[in-house]
Amino acid sequence: MSGASYRISGAGRFSQAKTARFSFDGQSYAGIEGDTLASALLANGVHLVGRSFKYHRPRGILSAGAEEPNALVEIRRDAARKTPNVRATVQELY
Repeated sequence: MSGASYRISGAGRFSQAKTARFSFDGQSYAGIEGDTLASALLANGVHLVGRSFKYHRPRGILSAGAEEPNALVEIRRDAARKTPNVRATVQELY
């Protein structure tokens, strides 16, 4: 993975040989194929994933399950296909 990685080398469920490239907020990142988007963002040092609607306060990843209230992202596969409000803790990298 490019840049500083916050992963523990040799630990985890996934083989680090298969990497998946993705972009978030216009920046390109690398993650492990099969990992969640939230885990890949945290491994790349990204902690700010959104802002509150009313006061624009920073929001980060709070939990690891489907109940995550803050990490809602829009998945774009190409110009015509996009899915809004996907939880980053359940979206798998592929």
